[in-house]
Amino acid sequence: MNLKTLSAAAAVLAVAALAGSSTAGAVPGTVSGDGGNRIGTLRVNGDAHVKEGGLSASWVKESGDVKQIALSGNRIGVVTGDGVAWVKEGGLSATWVKEATDVKQIALSGKRIGVLKDNGDAYVKEGGLSASWVKESNKVKELELSGNRIGVVTGDGVAWVKEGGLSASWIRESDNAIGIDLAGNRIGVLVGNGVAWVKEGGLGASWVREADDVIQLELSGNRIGVLKDDGKAYVKEGGLSATWVHEYDQAIQIALSGNRIGVLKGDGDAHVKEGGLSATWVREADNVTELALS
Repeated sequence: MNLKTLSAAAAVLAVAALAGSSTAGAVPGTVSGDGGNRIGTLRVNGDAHVKEGGLSASWVKESGDVKQIALSGNRIGVVTGDGVAWVKEGGLSATWVKEATDVKQIALSGKRIGVLKDNGDAYVKEGGLSASWVKESNKVKELELSGNRIGVVTGDGVAWVKEGGLSASWIRESDNAIGIDLAGNRIGVLVGNGVAWVKEGGLGASWVREADDVIQLELSGNRIGVLKDDGKAYVKEGGLSATWVHEYDQAIQIALSGNRIGVLKGDGDAHVKEGGLSATWVREADNVTELALS
């Protein structure tokens, strides 16, 4: 597969196909975190499991009939097969709170929760789990949150980011975008020809071309991860022009969080490493269709 030969729409479908049939109803969402110690997996049968602590901690089943899982701090969010978004806060056995219906994507960051509705409307709330929703945009195909930044890709392929309060003004960041990722003061976009770009600093900072032939871009802290269309996963650490380190082959997903890197293989095995870029991989679970890190 070569994304240079695909249209933007076909590229999105290619990524969705890689993610497994159980996530077919969801759009690409946040799978990377900010340095937490939780790992989440969505299994082939639709069960969502989360573990907390070391890489060898025990799994806790969180919910069944799940099509997306998201983690942030001590919050866990899921979208179930009927399009309901649920979030819990606290321990792994905390009580679920129903957040919204007709949802196809959920995003979490700190005290913010975002949902993307089936009709393309994006909403974000800030504060407790029962806070009021603020409509952010319409005709949205992807929603991302990080700190006090909100990013969207609209149906016309434009990437927008706002910074500050929920009613801040949108800044147009890129055209021909098929994906967006946020981490700290970094913004990353994946455009329709498979090129990944990242900027650091203010919303008007200059873009740096990071890699070609990319089907997934992930950011966390000072790390950037990409998954190439040949299944090779690479991560760099430090500045935007740091050197890439080859992490894994035959991967269909990559996730980052602090000093953790996760990959999902085509056979459903999920692996995570902790520490430096050359740390040893630990096999976490099998029959996995989506991997998320807090």
